[in-house]
Amino acid sequence: MEAKLFQLTSSAPSALFPPFSSPPLTLSPTFFNFNSVVCRSKKAGEKEQQQVEGLPEEYYDDEWQARQREKTKEFHRKRQEEEDEEERKIDEYREIGFRLKNYPEEEVRNAKKLVSSFIKSAEEVEEKIEEAAEKGELNELVLMVIWNRLDLARRDEEKDAVRSLDLLYRRVETEILKREATPAMRLLNDLLIMHDGFDDDGWLKACKKRMIDTFPREDPFSILVPAGFDIDKHEGPLTPPLEADDILLRVDFVREVDELLREVRHEQSQTPGGQGFDAESVARRLKQQEKQKAIHQVEAVLELAINLQW
Repeated sequence: MEAKLFQLTSSAPSALFPPFSSPPLTLSPTFFNFNSVVCRSKKAGEKEQQQVEGLPEEYYDDEWQARQREKTKEFHRKRQEEEDEEERKIDEYREIGFRLKNYPEEEVRNAKKLVSSFIKSAEEVEEKIEEAAEKGELNELVLMVIWNRLDLARRDEEKDAVRSLDLLYRRVETEILKREATPAMRLLNDLLIMHDGFDDDGWLKACKKRMIDTFPREDPFSILVPAGFDIDKHEGPLTPPLEADDILLRVDFVREVDELLREVRHEQSQTPGGQGFDAESVARRLKQQEKQKAIHQVEAVLELAINLQW
């Protein structure tokens, strides 16, 4: 009996196993767009997660950003104002420095040294000022140097320096005016300084004594007979006194003081008085009261000189 061998082949009968044919793989547009949206949303979520983790939430707030922009503008504006203020101060300092430009350098240097010596002298400043006045060293240039220092101290808001320099300026100015004033005005200034602010009667007595010592006697015998001659005994020197240029007559003193009072009263009538209660009005009223007090003292001196009896 013959055995029949069946050969196995790789190809199966078509009847039993029909051939499998897979269609080509194609992606529909709907499937592709869906995946793109998923990818983008996933990336946006990751990006949002990174923003939240990296920076505060207000960084992504529109209102907060708008406020920050306004703050930045305000910062730049203030910085510009500070730069303008600094430039203005530089111009002012330059202007102060140019005030002494028209004076000779040697005179400016000497004036600065003199002012520095006043500042360093402390309690001896009065003696220094009087000594400089006797030497003729006080002038307009010295006042200008003091004023420049005072102006710089005011701009730098150095209150102690402002107070000291203001007093120094007034004292030097007074000494200059005193040296340039007439004998009558110098005597009036000395009489007003003698007042201590309290004892009016004692002050008037001291003024009378000073006037008697200053004014020459106005009776006929004192004019015809020299001082020291005893008219009753007809004894004494007959040498006439030497004429002096600085002799002050009572009539000249009365005339100049009266003219001064008329000028001051006219200025007082033209000056409006402060009516309010603000600082400026109160300061103006106090200043006028001080002037009025000085006017009353000058009036008392004038009346004493008019009615002076030896």
